Amino acid sequence: MKTAFYIARRYLISKKSVNVINLISGISVAGVTVGTIALVVILSVFNGLDFSIKSLFSRFDPDIKIVAAKGKSFELTDGNFDEVKHLNGVVSLTPVIEDDAILMYGKHEYFATVKGVPTNYNEISGLDSSSITSGRFLLEENQVPFAVVGQGVAYYLSVGLTFIDPIQIFTLKKGTSGRPNLANIFNHNMIYASGIFQNQQEIDSKYILVPFSYAQELYQMGNQVSAVELGLKKGVSADLVQLEISRILGEKFVIKTQFQQHELFYKVMQSEKWVIFLILAFVLVIASFNMLGSLLLLIIDKKTDIAVLQSMGANQKLIRTIFLFEGWMISLAGATFGVFLGVLICWIQIKFGILKIPGNDGSFIFSVYPVEVRISDLIAIFVLVTGIGFLAAWYPIRFISGKYLTSPTK
Repeated sequence: MKTAFYIARRYLISKKSVNVINLISGISVAGVTVGTIALVVILSVFNGLDFSIKSLFSRFDPDIKIVAAKGKSFELTDGNFDEVKHLNGVVSLTPVIEDDAILMYGKHEYFATVKGVPTNYNEISGLDSSSITSGRFLLEENQVPFAVVGQGVAYYLSVGLTFIDPIQIFTLKKGTSGRPNLANIFNHNMIYASGIFQNQQEIDSKYILVPFSYAQELYQMGNQVSAVELGLKKGVSADLVQLEISRILGEKFVIKTQFQQHELFYKVMQSEKWVIFLILAFVLVIASFNMLGSLLLLIIDKKTDIAVLQSMGANQKLIRTIFLFEGWMISLAGATFGVFLGVLICWIQIKFGILKIPGNDGSFIFSVYPVEVRISDLIAIFVLVTGIGFLAAWYPIRFISGKYLTSPTK
């Protein structure tokens, strides 16, 4: 094994009698290197996008959300929420009310979701001062209710904090009867905006936050709530807490972790990532075909050396192993260079943000492509590339050797 490795290493770095063999070997290494770089960079960009979007969702979405299995609302007395509140790892339990409404501001109308939350919701959720782009997070002052509006909602309504007009809110009345008209179909209320928040485009264009008591009256909820949001300590497993809550509350409630609240979105992101991974892996398989030509020409070039080795007692298995190592080292060199250069490119992007998102006018959540290098991805890429290289060398050598690696006595 050591003899085969030593000879293969000498063949890899030594000058061949025909220059085209050196050229093809170089192209083989370059092809594997470029494919590996592409895998490292693209997977790291997907990781960066995934992390950035998850962090934005986590500011607004609770660690765990509890909703009714049937219907749109429930009472807290329907389940043992006191026991849930005192579970290990739970730091906050927040009842909320949310439903759709028609908003009017001046001549502008917009369909949005009004969410009733406690006045200290900015302390419970991740909507801190950095999320407020205009005004301040204020839901109530001197028993006067105020609204904190998503940036997208504010844009479509043309809401300005310096204006004196209130936001008009129209919601459907419960239990209406008789001939429908504007008076008996809709509840109508008004509220002034105190601040505008920015989180993620889908959320910004959907939500307006109001005091819990205001939403309770607006939607005629009585003692009912739409959902209960839980905040967990850092490092606590949401999946384990979810199992405990399911045991306590039973089948009357649906308990969702932060991942499950956006399950479809995350699955699409992961599917796209691994589809790209498979496509690039297929490109690497094609690039590895260059190795076949390189090994074939090298075997022809080294026929004299092979005859000498065979006369010294080398069997066909040793000769095959030499060229198998030769192909594997080409793949190994390409994988090593590719991973190193890929990580270097990612580091440059993280450090200097050279590659910017085209056409960004400030409306995107980031101005440069986010990148996150994960060790698990690098290991998977390295194993994949070297595995493809081994198969690309091993399979054809079985057939090439039968034609070119013949014994001198034959």
